[in-house]
Amino acid sequence: MKHIFKEGKNKDAPVLLLLHGTGGTEEDLLEVGRMIDDEASILSVRGNVSENGMPRFFRRLAEGVFDEEDLVFRTKELHDFLDDSAEKYEFDRENIVAVGYSNGANIAGSLLFHYKNALKGALLHHPMVPRKGVVLPDLQGKAIFIGAGANDPICPPEETEGLSRLLKEAGADVKVQWEQSGHQLTLEEVQGAAEWYKNYIRKT
Repeated sequence: MKHIFKEGKNKDAPVLLLLHGTGGTEEDLLEVGRMIDDEASILSVRGNVSENGMPRFFRRLAEGVFDEEDLVFRTKELHDFLDDSAEKYEFDRENIVAVGYSNGANIAGSLLFHYKNALKGALLHHPMVPRKGVVLPDLQGKAIFIGAGANDPICPPEETEGLSRLLKEAGADVKVQWEQSGHQLTLEEVQGAAEWYKNYIRKT
C-alpha cells in the first residue's frame, strides 16, 4: 500500500496510523498527526480502492452503503500491511493508534470490529458502523475517541450513537465529542482529540 513512514523522536510513543477520507491521500492528515502527538512515529496510508479517481479504503454501493465483501477483504489487507510495516520499520506492532477521518475512520472501525489486537486505540472522526450484526472481539482496555458533527448529513447522530454503544458493549472505553458542525473535520475536534489522547493513550 502506498504510504509515508516518519520515525518519531520518542520510540516509546504510539505509532499513529493516519487514514484519510474519500478522495484524500497519505499527505492529508500529517498535520493532524503532528497536532495529536508531535513525538510519535507516523504511518500514513493511501487507500487501494479508486472511486471515480478518488482514493478510498474500500468500495461502497451508494452513499452510506458499504460493499461488505470488499470491506472485509480490505480490512484484512490493511491488517496484513500493518504486520509487514512493523517488521519493516521495526516498531512495536501492539503500539499502533489509528487516526481516521470519514472513510479512513470506517476502515479503522472495521479493524476493531474484526481483529482483537489490530490497534491499541483509535481516534475516529465522523465514523459510521462498519458492519451490522457481527460479534465484536473483546475490546477490554481499548481507548477510543469519536469525533462527531451534530449536523453531519453523511454520518447522522444515531450512527455515532450506535457505534459508540457497540464498542462499549465489547468492553472499550469510548469518548464521544460532539461539534455543532457537519461532516468536516474542525480544529476544535482535533484539539479535543489531542487532549483526550494525552489523557487516555500517552498515559499508559
